Amino acid sequence: MSFPRKREPGDFQCSRRVTYKSLMKANCLNISIDELNSRASSALARLEKCDLCPNDCGVNRLEGQVGLCGAGAKAKAASYNLHFGEEPAISGARGSGTIFFSHCTLKCAYCQNWPISHKGNGVEYDATGLAKIMLELRGRGAHNINLVTPTHYMPQILEALVIAVEGGFNIPIVYNTSGYESLPALRLLDGVVDIYLPDMRYSNDELAKKYSKARKYASYNRAAIMEMFRQVGLLKTDGDGMAARGLIIRHLVLPENISGTEEVLKFIAKELSPQVAVSLMDQYFPTYEAADYPEIDRKITEKEYLAAQDVMERYGLYEGWVQEHV
Repeated sequence: MSFPRKREPGDFQCSRRVTYKSLMKANCLNISIDELNSRASSALARLEKCDLCPNDCGVNRLEGQVGLCGAGAKAKAASYNLHFGEEPAISGARGSGTIFFSHCTLKCAYCQNWPISHKGNGVEYDATGLAKIMLELRGRGAHNINLVTPTHYMPQILEALVIAVEGGFNIPIVYNTSGYESLPALRLLDGVVDIYLPDMRYSNDELAKKYSKARKYASYNRAAIMEMFRQVGLLKTDGDGMAARGLIIRHLVLPENISGTEEVLKFIAKELSPQVAVSLMDQYFPTYEAADYPEIDRKITEKEYLAAQDVMERYGLYEGWVQEHV
């Protein structure tokens, strides 16, 4: 997950051993514009009985109905800008062209972006408006377009991409998501998304339901991560060290091991590859409704974060980043 606030440079540090393969800069798409147009049409049709995420609400968003996420027929974004607080291979020197979408498929009690994700603050954009944002950020020198919390607007994003690509858009697309995905919807992104940046938030379905109101999060999340890995593989960078294609998994360490760090990291190492890039995040702080749950109404301790790093090392996950504990 990403946040609109700017983190200070140096927040992310390379883990103990990090190596990257080189790749020439990626084209925007690995499919034809005609195929992209077809995908957009297929995705938009899903809004008639929305099943874009595992909540599977079945509402007709094209007629103004909204499901659990609160999203309607048009894409809604709270802000867009060059963002310098992501992982180094995403932000680089010129920044990541980040679009922060409103609403969310999760309802986390500790959401740090709750005015955007829960309250839905933001501005609606049609496909042309969203395409203009993408092209503007590209024109300002963005290394990539970073779609933050995009799942419930995937059809509108594809529709906008058709226009943007026809207008000269040609930089990598980052799909920055909670990882709570529907496989049929996710498969429409094959050949479109260059870099997947999902969370693996929980390893326990019951805890995910308690703190994020997500049904079978761990089950859906693991299946989604495997599909993302199938589509883009290991992280590859260009000659400047910028992410060009591949998977980066974020894991936010929660108090009292509610995130199930060992189970998550074991899954990555054993079911995917120890070479998968992992961003181990030490930025949890209690906000929104966290006070209703005493066990998460505090920051994590240095001991908890160091223990998570030890697990990362034990499973040989040396690709990626850790953060300095504050």
